[in-house]
Amino acid sequence: MEPQRERAGRHLKKGRKRRRGPNMLVGAAEAMRARWELEESQPEAKKARLSTILFAENCEVTHEQLCELLKYAVLGNSNVSKPSWCQLFHQNQLNNVVVFVLQGMSQLHFYRFYMEFGFLRKAFTHKFRLPPPSSNFLADIIGLQKKQTTGDLSKMVEGSLPSSSSKVSISLQNDPIIQKYGSKKVGLTRCLLTKEEMKTFHFPLQGFPDCENFVPTKCHGSITDNSPLFGLNCEMCLTSKGRELTRISLVAEGGCCVMDELVKPDNKVLDYLTSFSGITKKILNPVTTKLKDVQRQLKALLPPDAVLVGHSLGLDLRALKMIHPYVIDTSLLYVREQGRRFKLKFLAKAILGKDIQCPDRLGHDATEDARTTLELARYFLKYGPRKIAELNLEALASHQELLAAGQGPRNTAEVVQQSNTSVLECLDLMGQKLLFLTREAETSELSSSRNCQTIKCLTNKEVLEQARVEIPLFPFSIVQFSFEPFSYKLTEEMNKRMRSKWTEMSTVYAGPFSKNCNLRAVKRLFKSFGPVRSMSLVLETHQVQRPVTELTLDSSTLVKELEQDSENRGTIYLSGVNQTFKEHLLQQSNIFLGLEAVILPKDLKSGKQKKYCFLKFKTFGSAQRALNILKGKDWKLKGRHALTPRHLHAWLRGIPLESRRTPGVRVIPPPSEQQALQVLKVDHPKIAAWRWGRKIGKLYHSLSPGTLCLILLPGTKSTHGSFSGLGLMGIKDEEESTTPKICS
Repeated sequence: MEPQRERAGRHLKKGRKRRRGPNMLVGAAEAMRARWELEESQPEAKKARLSTILFAENCEVTHEQLCELLKYAVLGNSNVSKPSWCQLFHQNQLNNVVVFVLQGMSQLHFYRFYMEFGFLRKAFTHKFRLPPPSSNFLADIIGLQKKQTTGDLSKMVEGSLPSSSSKVSISLQNDPIIQKYGSKKVGLTRCLLTKEEMKTFHFPLQGFPDCENFVPTKCHGSITDNSPLFGLNCEMCLTSKGRELTRISLVAEGGCCVMDELVKPDNKVLDYLTSFSGITKKILNPVTTKLKDVQRQLKALLPPDAVLVGHSLGLDLRALKMIHPYVIDTSLLYVREQGRRFKLKFLAKAILGKDIQCPDRLGHDATEDARTTLELARYFLKYGPRKIAELNLEALASHQELLAAGQGPRNTAEVVQQSNTSVLECLDLMGQKLLFLTREAETSELSSSRNCQTIKCLTNKEVLEQARVEIPLFPFSIVQFSFEPFSYKLTEEMNKRMRSKWTEMSTVYAGPFSKNCNLRAVKRLFKSFGPVRSMSLVLETHQVQRPVTELTLDSSTLVKELEQDSENRGTIYLSGVNQTFKEHLLQQSNIFLGLEAVILPKDLKSGKQKKYCFLKFKTFGSAQRALNILKGKDWKLKGRHALTPRHLHAWLRGIPLESRRTPGVRVIPPPSEQQALQVLKVDHPKIAAWRWGRKIGKLYHSLSPGTLCLILLPGTKSTHGSFSGLGLMGIKDEEESTTPKICS
């Protein structure tokens, strides 16, 4: 046995690492992306964040485009293409991805109950429209192909193994793995080391003379084939008393790192073993965590039936000075002839098709090693001894030149470059699982997927409770809440009513005008504030105001809330913009502190720049100061704080003129909506919007910083018609950019 085992290599990072057409309204995408590329290469940026603007056609993001983002969030740009419709900076700083699905709700629900969705509208900066859902919305956003089955997924993973033509033919019966385990698949308990084996391979055991001061993990639960696996890996240094612990990493079965700590040795360090551990004196100097601290933490983290997985795990446990009864050692699981052991680097390449411990890295990454050993154990349990024996690992190890010549297994990049690769496959390549929480009544292709940990609950409340416990253990989670959808008749009535409401809020009365007034001059005056869709002459009005109807009684409150919407806050609207506005702005950009983006909409038919624009600032205060400056300059501009997000503007733009009512006509709510809102059952969407918006808010606040969070209202679809969905997106504690971006 080598004095130091092979581990994955990289400098220790402060946190756990994880792993496309331009809009006609927002052009110049290529120039912006070039700026993005430059910005992403800057070393000072430390946090993952999203681009200020979304490049989505007509502000709609397709399910395939959503899948692009999710795959990129998992793997990063080294293996998959960047999403076409947004930019995710510093993907490797993401800690988790959490997707909340509000099944049964649509964009209509969000704006019908806009006031009730308080947290969601204020917390998430990015909102976009979703097309009406298909029969399997979740399968679409995850990228599961309709014809793909679990078997197909297995074949892809099997494809990462060396082909049989590259192996030397041997008798499987003589393979040491077959001789130990047989040819049939085995369960988890069969892979555990026996007490006798642990004694033979020098694992720390209770009652042994050299383990008197060792701490037991107190894991004495009943072990089954469903007991949880935890990957463990430690790095050591050489001190005056021998090898001592300097770093510990623990990875849960979902692939999420639940513990990653640097440890200060008790004795004087003689050699940091940096080429193996990646640890230096500079890294350890500020560390205060001691061995007893990580012992206490590990005992608290492990459940009673926990199974530890590692490579030459006995050395790790001795460095920890801890005793654990249930272990799987991958250096012994993948049995080799004459008592020798395969290196972890070799097994990772030959079995999983992944490269670890790359020579261009200084030292080993304990988290990557822990995750790799966990993945090797799961592979053994899934495919069984016969599949491993067919690989002829002994011959491969003796002929490393075959791998160097490129005849070995495909690497991760070769697999994920396929356009039909799913998020599940990307996670599988990273040695991770997807968590799916849903109600028992819901059916989804996702539930039966091999690399998905599905937990079904009776109620939405149970789903929420499970989410609090399980989300921290998985790097990628989908939490689905299910709500009773409105009937099509009621939904259609609400849709008409909502559109009428927004139309009336966009209508003003002005007067009095004489019968002989110049309508062209009046229209020119109003157009200086923005585009005018139509104009009717009303002689009775004696002031400028919105119409007063049942639909607009709350317009003042609604306008204030729209100003506070996270997507509008910090954004100002300017009218009277001419072709030279952009040049003027760039010339004097130094006076507009905090300017992040300039959105210059174009006419969809002519392609000409419209006479209004939006300026996005980092803070509300910066926007207010800029508004005061712009109004005071001789640019003949009019402006105010923005009210309508771009996706909402696109939706309202689709209102047919003939659907707009004559101003001043009294509107009575449709009887079915009146009746539904009077009943206000506990599961009614109005109540659900208020209650679950708050509950999701509390859950969101419990997520770790650097979590990419998406809230998806999929939309509704029936034989009578369909309604678009809505997506909200953000990164917790996102670090905003201060670099202005021009979009024309």
